Amino acid sequence: MEYQSRRLKLEAFSNRLQKVWKHIAKTAKKQGLACFRFYDHDLPEAPFAIEFYDGVIHAAEYKRRHGMDDQEHTDWLLAAREIIAQVTEVPLEQIFMKERQRKAGRQGQYEKFGMERTERIVPETDLRFIINLSDYLDTGLFLDHRITRGMVREKAAGKRVLNLFCYTGSFSVYAAKGGAAEVCSVDMSRTYINWAKRNMQYNKLYQPDRHDFIQDDVLEWVKQVPAERYDIIVCDPPTFSNSKRMEHEWDVQRDHVGLLKTLLRILSPGGTLYFSTNYRGFELEREKLPASLVKDITAATTPFDFFGKLQRKCYLIQA
Repeated sequence: MEYQSRRLKLEAFSNRLQKVWKHIAKTAKKQGLACFRFYDHDLPEAPFAIEFYDGVIHAAEYKRRHGMDDQEHTDWLLAAREIIAQVTEVPLEQIFMKERQRKAGRQGQYEKFGMERTERIVPETDLRFIINLSDYLDTGLFLDHRITRGMVREKAAGKRVLNLFCYTGSFSVYAAKGGAAEVCSVDMSRTYINWAKRNMQYNKLYQPDRHDFIQDDVLEWVKQVPAERYDIIVCDPPTFSNSKRMEHEWDVQRDHVGLLKTLLRILSPGGTLYFSTNYRGFELEREKLPASLVKDITAATTPFDFFGKLQRKCYLIQA
């Protein structure tokens, strides 16, 4: 009975995958996109987030109570992987599968899944980014922010740009390509700071006198920055963090006003702050912010392949 049920669930997954792959891959091709998400927990019985990266696939299964023992679960994943290969015509060896949990903070991103590093260079617009398909929870390129990255690039010419919680530096690369006068990237992880610098170098944009990469606790580091120091700030903090490397526990809903006030202090007059969060229940306390403009740009920055699925919120805030 259980076997029959799983078989039917796999058939439903196959049917759904064929439908979304045909539509999304076609749209991506029209838009000239080589990297896109084409399935995100569409069916409760197949809780995957599946992304295409220029010929390879990253499929992450959300952790759940599936009622299977280890061998049954392994068999299930192998069967799902074969379906993905059949539908997309991507070879099995180019499909990388992981199990992910919905984590409140970023701690899970720092945990390695395996010792063998599998990297690829993938294109986004006229830029290239290093992704890692094997070692970490995420690949190193958040596809849901591609439109926001483009906004930063369009505004960057001659501007002083600060990228906080910079992860692998994709916003920094876009800012540099847009002609920023300087770009400062800050993250607590040495792994990500090095990765961000490699991305800048790979795109042949790195200039030591214009591009800084700083490993530090962002929340403490920004307190030391002089007033009106930056013209554009990008800030995408974790939802929650109690890392031992941080001086205080962080909660985005509780603490965002204090952080944004600090960032508005170091933002130049007329400068722009892009603030985003993945916290589902987030409510921006805009009345407490000393800002001339607070605009919700979530819809405007949601790519077509994330319509109806994206939980993050994004705001444009001006001093």
